[in-house]
Amino acid sequence: PLLRKGQRWIRDGPYLFGDDAGPRERASWRDTLVTLAVWAGVWLVPVAALLLVLGPDDVFSRIAVFFSKMAMVTFGGAYAALAYVAQAAVEQYGWMKPGEMLDGLGMAETTPGPLIMVTQFVGFLAAYRAPGALSPLAAGTLGGLLTTWVTFAPCFLWIFVGAPFVERLRGNAALAGALSAITAAVVGVILNLAVWFSLHTLFRAVRPVAFGPLRLDVPVPTSLDPYALALALAAVVAIFRFRAGMIPVLGACAAAGVGLRLAGLI
Repeated sequence: PLLRKGQRWIRDGPYLFGDDAGPRERASWRDTLVTLAVWAGVWLVPVAALLLVLGPDDVFSRIAVFFSKMAMVTFGGAYAALAYVAQAAVEQYGWMKPGEMLDGLGMAETTPGPLIMVTQFVGFLAAYRAPGALSPLAAGTLGGLLTTWVTFAPCFLWIFVGAPFVERLRGNAALAGALSAITAAVVGVILNLAVWFSLHTLFRAVRPVAFGPLRLDVPVPTSLDPYALALALAAVVAIFRFRAGMIPVLGACAAAGVGLRLAGLI
């Protein structure tokens, strides 16, 4: 339970690191700085080496810098991060086409493991298509491994640096308010991802339209894919009307997609 003390909530019970956690057992600022230096080095030394050796325009340098930024500025889990990754990989860097990003998301959703590993697919394709002196397969493999490294190394930094302060941060009213605001923003980011993927799934072509400082992708009505629309509507009806489970719906849609492909309709 939590007890209110002024503007702070204080935990009334066992601490994360034990009931008898005294000053010596709580992380000091010196320990925190050492941990920060070690994990920042683990993360940033390879990135700096790539920039120095290959230059900022090399595909490996771009992968390292982009996914490092992604790991730092995205909140709210994989769906929030993928909105940023998908738009940058397709529109900014041109590493893949919208349909390929959809393929990557589909594979990540239907195979074991965390959804965020779709970033490895993006890094693989980016390096595979700009291999330089390497073979495409070797470059793609290194690109995927590099993407994984710079995506997850910052996570270890935040965990090991922040864990000793979790109990104190939980009672911070200002931090709780900031996290509530971030949570609200994440809902909008995930909605943006849903709209982006929906447009590129249901329509074969979109065109950018500017409204002052705003830029929107508007679908071309004549490019509507009737089979994709039919499958989407069928999935919605199955889930919300007939309360079908997620696994059967995914399996049925996948089987229908295979059938349409074999029939030459898509």
